[in-house]
Amino acid sequence: MALYEHVFLARQDLSQQQVDALVEHYKGVIEANGGSVGRVENWGLKSLTYRVKKNRKAYYTLMDITAPAAALNEMERQMSLSEDVLRFITIKVEAHEEGPSAMMQKRDRDDRERGERG
Repeated sequence: MALYEHVFLARQDLSQQQVDALVEHYKGVIEANGGSVGRVENWGLKSLTYRVKKNRKAYYTLMDITAPAAALNEMERQMSLSEDVLRFITIKVEAHEEGPSAMMQKRDRDDRERGERG
């Protein structure tokens, strides 16, 4: 089975619980088709560079996936049909990163800098 990193953007008017429910739904799709989901990181609500389907912000979520291509295709098909998912990208990787992603490291660094100034 191949390894993938998958990032999707969910609409800004969803609650965090609804975003978590989306993650659980897509995890179920992957697992039903013989794959597994490792790390899941919620990067939070971020501003978009330009409007996407009339949204200025979106919830970003990263998923590390180990699955056959058929499972990934089914998840992407369902995401493309969902009105709650604005965009998604899946990248095949050689190995999953250990520890937090670069986005989470950046957030931790930013939080420390704000704390020192405060």
